[in-house]
Amino acid sequence: MGLGGAPLAGLYTDVEARAAVDTILRARDLGVAYFDTAPLYGSGRSETYFGQALQQMPRGDFVLSTKVGRTLEPAPAQPESEQFVNLPKLEPVFDYSRGGVLRSLEESLERLKLDRVDIVMIHDPDNHFVQAMDEAFPALYDLRSQGVVGAIGAGMNQWRMLARFARNADPDCFLLAGRYTLLDQSALPELMPLCVEKGISVILGGPYNSGILASDLADDATFNYLPAPREVLEKARRIAAICDRHEAPLKAAALQFGLAHPAVAATIPGARSIAEVEENIRMADHPIPDALWRDLHAERLIHPDAPTPLRHA
Repeated sequence: MGLGGAPLAGLYTDVEARAAVDTILRARDLGVAYFDTAPLYGSGRSETYFGQALQQMPRGDFVLSTKVGRTLEPAPAQPESEQFVNLPKLEPVFDYSRGGVLRSLEESLERLKLDRVDIVMIHDPDNHFVQAMDEAFPALYDLRSQGVVGAIGAGMNQWRMLARFARNADPDCFLLAGRYTLLDQSALPELMPLCVEKGISVILGGPYNSGILASDLADDATFNYLPAPREVLEKARRIAAICDRHEAPLKAAALQFGLAHPAVAATIPGARSIAEVEENIRMADHPIPDALWRDLHAERLIHPDAPTPLRHA
């Protein structure tokens, strides 16, 4: 299990710098050794906090990923965002050109206080497939061949374009956010077997589907960063009822579900405090009876082909 760096950068609720750094350090103390961040997260705040925390760790003790595809440009006033609060006077601008990729990574390394990162992913190129293929990926191929980065890929909130990249590019990994979870297995039929076939590792972002699977499932629960549709909320409540029946937290099932797929290398729930990191660790280790997974299959609440972490197969 890794740590996703978006919440630390003020995703919906502000996080002070000291609290963010302490959260990262506590995650490492608890055995978390993979961290993910991006320039977009808080317009550099997430990378800056990781830079402060990672300086206190031996470089060989962690794996770090960041992203390219958005450069941060000076803004005349503090920008407003629907997702992040307390932003610096920097505006993220889409740029998947070769120059934009190289500049983005150089600036990320400055914020991270590192001379290399382990994984670099093209961030949300939903409307930029051609430029990602023609410029961003070739730039990353060069960086990988030079040893500047260890692995490359793409990170998205959808699976269809990742499947196109799997067929047409040469990625090592994908960060798939929210599309292979306990609530949404839309990536299962096509993308996941394709990744197994091509040896592409999948990192699961958003295992709580932007909050709904970590909530009390009230009417204001969020799914995919928006108010949850009624049918999604009802499905989540049915899943939660089965979890309750087997005395297993919904959060535990949400964290553990995705790791059963052979393509999946890691899951990276976000956290904004030490308490949330500690809870994620508990949920990842919480015993879940096989009967819970069988009941979810029997009631058709998860895809019939979805592998589950059975203790007694």
